[in-house]
Amino acid sequence: MALARIARANFRKSKGAYGSYASEKDLFKVGGYTSIRDTTSHVNFNSDEKFSYVPTIKEHNCVNFAMRGISGTPYYRFPSANAQTVVEESESELENDQRRYAGLEATKPGEKPRVVVLGTGWAACRFLKGLDTKIYDVVCISPRNHMVFTPLLASTCVGTLEFRTVAEPVSRIQDALAKDPNSFFFLASCTGIDTGKHEVYCEAVNNGELPREPYEFKVAYDKLVIAAGAEALTFGIKGVEENAFFLRDVNHAQEIRKRLLLNLMLSENPGISEQEKKRLLHCVVIGGGPTGVEFSGELSDFITTDVHERYTHVKDYIHVTLIEANEILSSFDVSLRQYATKHLTKSGVRLKRGVVKEVHSKEIILSDGTKVPYGLLVWSTGVGPSKFVKALNLPKSPGGRIGVDEWFRVPSVEDVFALGDCAGFLEQTGRPVLPALAQVAEREGKFLVELFNKIGKQNGGKAFSAKGTPLGEPFVYKHIGSMASVGGYKALVDLRQSKDAKGLSLAGFLSWMIWRSAYLTRVLSWRNRLYVAVNWATTLVFGRDNSRIG
Repeated sequence: MALARIARANFRKSKGAYGSYASEKDLFKVGGYTSIRDTTSHVNFNSDEKFSYVPTIKEHNCVNFAMRGISGTPYYRFPSANAQTVVEESESELENDQRRYAGLEATKPGEKPRVVVLGTGWAACRFLKGLDTKIYDVVCISPRNHMVFTPLLASTCVGTLEFRTVAEPVSRIQDALAKDPNSFFFLASCTGIDTGKHEVYCEAVNNGELPREPYEFKVAYDKLVIAAGAEALTFGIKGVEENAFFLRDVNHAQEIRKRLLLNLMLSENPGISEQEKKRLLHCVVIGGGPTGVEFSGELSDFITTDVHERYTHVKDYIHVTLIEANEILSSFDVSLRQYATKHLTKSGVRLKRGVVKEVHSKEIILSDGTKVPYGLLVWSTGVGPSKFVKALNLPKSPGGRIGVDEWFRVPSVEDVFALGDCAGFLEQTGRPVLPALAQVAEREGKFLVELFNKIGKQNGGKAFSAKGTPLGEPFVYKHIGSMASVGGYKALVDLRQSKDAKGLSLAGFLSWMIWRSAYLTRVLSWRNRLYVAVNWATTLVFGRDNSRIG
């Protein structure tokens, strides 16, 4: 029966061609080359009108292409009817044999070792920026081709800044990705890792333009750096994924802006009841951390300086509510938390304590039964491990992140490192898992790239070649402080090294100047620094743009 199923499957694939080769061509296009794979089959008819299938596999040598070092993987062809050996295999095994992907093969002796980086967040981009490309070839794999300057992301939602001011193309951070013949950026998501073969398996971001969907390929590595970030925590609450907006990427900010402006314009239509106007223009923010507070502050500024002037018919209906289970800005000094509470309340932000039980399309239900209608819901309750990280068969730290030692090596596997929001210290290191902050990720990326450059200079860059190489002092993180804007030209600056330590704490206009100056200097490129400065000046003079595009 298995043989019959196989024969029928191949009959369908060969479009009914019996007694001769039938060809199915799959085109693989990566970096400008095309590889053609022929899958052939042969069916013999016996005198009793029964047929037999001959699936003996013959492997052909792979075809090498000169286009930036990419080569096709081996492909398989089934032999003619003269073959004597019959191999039984299931349809799924046959399908697996037929699915061979183009990719980057392992580096050869004499070639530079290849470092594969998964992600384009703070940790990954700081690592990419400092990597010595005279020692290494580098391949970056991510579903986005830019880094997002997250501290200023909330400002883009209301038009204080343009979206491009917070996006830094990864090819500007590490120009080898665009210029070096054996370094690449692939717009794709990693779907699996084979640590034994030193290969990662990827699925390209595809809109139907590629020869097949999903379009999959593999990349061999000498060293692998996993910096794939994290996902927003929803705590399994029903309806969050479907109805809430998150604020972690540029496309999130774009969607929030479109919804906010749409609701403002819809609420001006004739025949809309007062109750519906209040719901449409009720902006609810869940989570009182720095992101939630800064977004609430930006919204309150937008309402007081722009909505009241340009949407006079509905200006009295728009409100912002910030819901937090405990206290807002819990990691900040007590006096700063009190200042933020007073200032936000004075700015018109309604602060409410509560735990969300369920989210519907037009209202939130809290654990005490309270129903909160909304028109815009922004969810900002922290981050946790992504589905990709959870699926990896690697050691895990407390909280589910990838477990690492003091040098960000993943124990029990060779040449694999992890850093950023997706990584945390293992329990046996005796160190706590660090918070998912930009400054933590950036500091980790700087440490690891210095380690890689050191290993490379000692000829330890190739796979399995770093054993016995001295690594130097382990990573030690020192917190340099926290900052948060609360709107109205006010901000908080907490320079304590830890929550329980003593240190300088500031609030008010001076803190706002420090906040803006610090973030302006931290923007990666001079181009984006200029964009940010010009946008701030334009907003101060002319107000925020309220065009709804898209």
